Amino acid sequence: MQYLALILFAPWFAIIGWLYWAWPKSHAVTPARRRLDVIALLLAVALSAVAMDWAYSLPLENAGTLWPQVIATLAGYHVFLAVLAIAWFIRRKKYATA
Repeated sequence: MQYLALILFAPWFAIIGWLYWAWPKSHAVTPARRRLDVIALLLAVALSAVAMDWAYSLPLENAGTLWPQVIATLAGYHVFLAVLAIAWFIRRKKYATA
């Protein structure tokens, strides 16, 4: 049940992942850059699932049945964005053309 948010957010993660993959066009597209992109996207999804699992297991007895899902969703979403943001800065520094 704690991965419900991951399933429901999969289309949004796909859109954000596609934007990360396709933008910006000014960077050189090399096999090394594509490896970085693939690793970043896989790491973002994996760490998002770990964050959701961790957040879902937080002790929220008095919060009701909905809040563990909400907290897990927020944690997973923020981790996904954080990983892609870090990868974007690394990619920008390594592969930007002058």
